[in-house]
Amino acid sequence: MSGSGRILRGVRAQLRARGMTYRDLAAAIGVSEPTIKRDLGRGNFSLARLDRICEALNVGVEDLIRSEPDTRLLTELSELQERELVADPRLLLVTYLVLNDWKFAEILSAFRLDDNALVSLLLRLDAMKLIDYRPPKRIRKLTARNFSWRKDGPAHAFFVQRILPEFFSSPFDAPTDGFHFMGGTLSDGSLRYMAAEMRRLAQEFERLAHQDTALPLESRDGCSAVFAIRKWEFPEFTKLRR
Repeated sequence: MSGSGRILRGVRAQLRARGMTYRDLAAAIGVSEPTIKRDLGRGNFSLARLDRICEALNVGVEDLIRSEPDTRLLTELSELQERELVADPRLLLVTYLVLNDWKFAEILSAFRLDDNALVSLLLRLDAMKLIDYRPPKRIRKLTARNFSWRKDGPAHAFFVQRILPEFFSSPFDAPTDGFHFMGGTLSDGSLRYMAAEMRRLAQEFERLAHQDTALPLESRDGCSAVFAIRKWEFPEFTKLRR
């Protein structure tokens, strides 16, 4: 396959990996959707256009021309990787931002980190094999945005001890908030159905998160969602069972 063909295949693979459409990419680089479709169909875009595409996807040209575009991201960390992340709030923050496709300049503009501090944190993530960092500003993700936690591992413990209490302390009264706690008696079949529906809803959250990376920072806000269901009964009720 020619070099231009590998670049085109790489662009399409990166779009799929991020859940982005041609429209999303067109908006990110400031052209019309028909223009980006024509460019990717013919493969005759300029070097300047290619540079803007790479910036929007947060990849380098070298990443696009790999014979096998790297869309297989790490989905579970080692215990050591998890422990190192949760032990340093700044490292955890930069990990969260990078996996959510924030660019180098965007991180500096929004958080109290200078160039040297950010580079140092990115080099640590590179050494941990969570990203591929090529100074000064080229960052390629090696880890899935919402990677799985190890059962009873450091990340799970951090979530239970620090994140959950803070998250659920809110009254959830903002116009864009939502909170629904429901109880009932369900069959195993209904429980499996609900679990499958939650997986689909989680996938939709993921798709929207990828899609909205094409929007400017001022149009986006950090948000979190918890989807959970299990067989459970309030202990005070259980005490009253025969």
